[in-house]
Amino acid sequence: MEQTMKISSSPHIRDKETTTNIMGQVIVFLMPATIFGVYNFGVRALVTVLITVISCVIFEAGFQKLLGLKVTVKDLSAALTGLLLALNLPPEVPFWLPVLGSFFAIVVVKQLFGGLGQNFMNPALGARCFLLISFTGHMTAFTYDAVTTATPLADLKAGESVDVMSMFLGTTAGTIGETSALALLIGGMFLLVRKIINYRIPVFYIGSFAILILIYSLASGRGLDFSFLMAHLFGGGLMLGAFFMATDYVTSPITPNGKVVFGILLGLLTFLFRIFGGSAEGVSYAIIISNLLVPLIERVTVPKAFGKEAKK
Repeated sequence: MEQTMKISSSPHIRDKETTTNIMGQVIVFLMPATIFGVYNFGVRALVTVLITVISCVIFEAGFQKLLGLKVTVKDLSAALTGLLLALNLPPEVPFWLPVLGSFFAIVVVKQLFGGLGQNFMNPALGARCFLLISFTGHMTAFTYDAVTTATPLADLKAGESVDVMSMFLGTTAGTIGETSALALLIGGMFLLVRKIINYRIPVFYIGSFAILILIYSLASGRGLDFSFLMAHLFGGGLMLGAFFMATDYVTSPITPNGKVVFGILLGLLTFLFRIFGGSAEGVSYAIIISNLLVPLIERVTVPKAFGKEAKK
């Protein structure tokens, strides 16, 4: 009896996880930060989140239908992009701004470069940086308890004292999803436990940044000021960026050593932007600049094939 064999192209070992499943889990694990953001900032924050998510889904479906492409909104990638963008917006932004940001994220950064898997930078962060450069006034105006105020990181950069516990819990001014380090850590731990993300990027990102902050603390005469360190770790979008955006499958390295290099580069850039830059924040720019360097990082960290002779 003749036997036939099916021959297919690699990969031959496939994971049971689907894109929809992965995106859905990330959305679920973002819920602690999202729910706290709505609790912290009120109904307007919820409306901003809904507008941004719905806009991203509509722009993706509309663009794909316009070009006669398969509509892929069911994979939840557009919804996740909208949620991440919303969590990076101040709660008081005018409602047209998240719509514009959604257009930039989905159409300009994602779809014009080929859709999911082809974009060269994180779409949500690309849109946030676009809005930050174009509409600085709206993107840097923060209100908390009906009072216009600066973020804790801005106060820290100005030499003022900050309440580290409030920064950890999230009862401070900031963007909708970045204020509660606790909520973000809860979601990030679930991502690690479920093996949705690899530990290397967040660990080496946060670790290298923490080491540089301690070195700066010593060099600037503060000594080992751990409250200064904790304020930088809990403030801004560091936790949101480290667990939920720097780990994006498309725009981060796939090689193990590449993830380490990527994480360290993120820590270095975030440190430079925060300490020596004009803004108190630096996570968004650090991630998108590092995204652009991913092809180079992968090229120099690709594992040597088994049995391949080393170059002399």
